[in-house]
Amino acid sequence: LTNVLTANDFRVRDIIQNLQSYTKDFKEVRAIGFCASIKHAKFMKQKFEKIGLAAECLTSENSIDRVDIIHRFKTKKINYLFVVDIFNEGIDIPEIDTVLFLRPTESLTIFLQQLGRGLRLHEGKDALTVLDFVGQARKEFDYENKFRALIGKTNTTVQNEIEKDFPNLPLGSSIVLEKQAKEYILENIRHATDMNKRKLIRLIQNFQNHTKLPLNLKNFLRIYNLELKHIYKNHTFNSLKSEAFNKEYDTFNFDNYKSMLGKKWIVTESIQYFKFILSLIEVKFDLNQLENKVSNRLMALMLYYDFYQGPILNLSLQEGLKQMGENRDFVSEMKEYLEVKIDKIGFEEIPFVEMPNFPLQIHARYTRDQVLVALGLSTIEKKSSNREGVAENKDLNVEALFVNLKKSEEDFSPTTMYDDYAINETLFHWQSQNQTSPESSKGLSYILQQKNKKTILLFVRESKEDSDKFTQGYVFIGPAKYVEHEGSKPMSIKWKLKESIPHYLWKESAKLSVG
Repeated sequence: LTNVLTANDFRVRDIIQNLQSYTKDFKEVRAIGFCASIKHAKFMKQKFEKIGLAAECLTSENSIDRVDIIHRFKTKKINYLFVVDIFNEGIDIPEIDTVLFLRPTESLTIFLQQLGRGLRLHEGKDALTVLDFVGQARKEFDYENKFRALIGKTNTTVQNEIEKDFPNLPLGSSIVLEKQAKEYILENIRHATDMNKRKLIRLIQNFQNHTKLPLNLKNFLRIYNLELKHIYKNHTFNSLKSEAFNKEYDTFNFDNYKSMLGKKWIVTESIQYFKFILSLIEVKFDLNQLENKVSNRLMALMLYYDFYQGPILNLSLQEGLKQMGENRDFVSEMKEYLEVKIDKIGFEEIPFVEMPNFPLQIHARYTRDQVLVALGLSTIEKKSSNREGVAENKDLNVEALFVNLKKSEEDFSPTTMYDDYAINETLFHWQSQNQTSPESSKGLSYILQQKNKKTILLFVRESKEDSDKFTQGYVFIGPAKYVEHEGSKPMSIKWKLKESIPHYLWKESAKLSVG
C-alpha cells in the first residue's frame, strides 16, 4: 500500500487540488493527515514542503519531538501534520479544522477515532472539513457501515441516502461525493449488500477458512458482519446450511418457523418476551412447568399466533406449543436466533405496573397481532381482525392507539392521513379518526378518560415498512392521559405520557411536528 501511495506525484496533486477546492484557504488550515506508514508520512511532508506549504510528520521515529511539533501545529507554524496511527485517540487538539484520510481505514472504530480528532469545538472554528480520498478498495471493504455511522439511524438504506445526496444528515452537515467516487462506492455497497442465496451458501462453506469458532448463527453473523435480515428475509439458517453441506434437516412445520423468524420476530424487540420463549424452550414447551400467571399465558398465546398465524381447530394452546417444540433442528435455531436478538437490544424495558397482568413492556416493540393478544382481543378461539388506528377492549376499559409517524399516500387514504407527532418528550399530539367529534361517544370517552378511569395505551412506529421492506412493529410508549383537545371530525388531542419517548424514536416523532 505504501508503494502505491508514494509511487508518483499524481495522487499528491489530486490532494492539493481538492484542498484548494474544499477549504477556505488551503494555506491557513490546521490539517491532520492519516497515512499508511512512516515512509508515506515522510513522503507527504516532503511533497507539501516542496510547493511551499508548512508541513511536518509525526511518527514513532521522531516522537521525542512530539511536544514541540504539537505546539508549532497549534500555533499555526505548521499547517499540515502527517501522522501514522498515533493520533487515533488520546490526543486533544481542538484547533484541528481539516482531516485528511490518505489511506483506507478498514476498522470502523479507528475511522471514527480519527474523525473525532477534528470534531472538538474551538473559538474561530466554524466547521470541520474532512477529505476522504477513496481508493480502489477491495469489494469486501465496508463502506456501508462507515456511512451509516456518519448518517445515523434512518428509515432508508445507505444506498438510498447516497443516491439522493444524503437528505437525512444532522443539521449543518454535508457529505459531497465526487462523481467517480460516488459511482465506485455505490457499486461497492450494491455488491456488499446483495446477500443472495448463492453468496450466503458460499460464506457458510468458507466459514472454517476464516475462523476456528464453531459454525452457529451468532458466530456466522459476527465473522461476516451480517444481520439477521440478510438471512431471514428469504431463508433460514438451517435451510442454507442444508444446501451448503448437502445435509438433510427436519422440515416439519418449516413454513411456520420461517414466517415466525422472518416476519414476526425480525420486527419484535422485547427482552421479556424473548426470555419467556427461551424459558419455554428449556422446559420443552410445557407451559405447565412455568409459573401459572396470566401474563405467561398471554405471552404463550402471542407465541402461538406468531407460529400458527391464527387459531387452529381442535389445537389447544398447550398442544400447539408442544407441537412447535417437536422439530429439534428448528428449536435449536430459535434459541440461537433469540440470543442474537437479545444481544442487539440496546434500550431498557420498563414494566407496566398499572395493568399487572399485561404482558407488554414499555419501550419494547411488538407486532400488531402480539398487541391484540395482549389486549385480550385475540383469543385461542378467535383472532381479532382489527386493522384500524384504535383497538378497544370495553370489558377491560382499555384502548390502544396505533400511530404511524410517516404516512404515505400509497398506504393511507386522504381520510386517514392523521397528524401525529411528539410536542416534547412526554407530550404527544394525536388526531382521532375522521368521524370522531367531542360530542360523540368516542370523543367523550377521550375527554372524560380520567373521570371514567379508562386506560389509553400508545403504540408508535416510524412507518408502515422499514428500509428493508419488513412490516414494522409498534413501540409501546406506555399509558397516556388526556390533557386537552381542539377541533372536531377529527379531534386533535394532546396526551401526557407517563414515560418519556425512547431516544431511538425521539428523532422521528419530534421532527414531524416542525415539518
